[in-house]
Amino acid sequence: MKRLAVFASGTGSNFEAIAQAIDEQRLNAVIECLVVDNLTALVIEKAKKRNIEVFAFDPKSYHSKNEYEKEIVSLLDRKKIDLVVLAGYMRLCGNVLLDSYEGKIVNIHPSLLPSFIGKDAIGQAIRYGVKVMGVTIHYVDSGMDSGKIIAQKSFDVKETMTHEEIEKQIHAIEHELYPETISKILEGKL
Repeated sequence: MKRLAVFASGTGSNFEAIAQAIDEQRLNAVIECLVVDNLTALVIEKAKKRNIEVFAFDPKSYHSKNEYEKEIVSLLDRKKIDLVVLAGYMRLCGNVLLDSYEGKIVNIHPSLLPSFIGKDAIGQAIRYGVKVMGVTIHYVDSGMDSGKIIAQKSFDVKETMTHEEIEKQIHAIEHELYPETISKILEGKL
């Protein structure tokens, strides 16, 4: 069985979607650990309820990104991680992590990349007035949301849709597309 490490910073809705896909046997994997850069993130409790090891850290308590990434890589190596899954992890990966897990780190982004990179992609797209929005899953490189695209799924934005309705649609797509795409990666189909 393939071994995942999930990285998150917030509520953990994608973490929960991945865990649920595993429970329902739609994803043949196990989440070995959760890495969190926010000590008060709600995702921590979700992982603890599932008896998943949590590495929660405060980046400010380290001298450098290299220092905390060395600690993370040590954990990932110890857990024999096959794929690192970023699920709302609000931090760029540095060279230590990228060099150690090259081609084995994926991310999900709430826009159709290469448009609307970075934070508040949904708000950026709404302000721009796009008529089609969606979700992108991509490999992680040293840039911000710039890695090779693996999968995308879109929907038409109706004029009557509120920000909340658009966000709900984005999350629905994420929670279906991410576990499905992770499964295909692990099976060597992508």
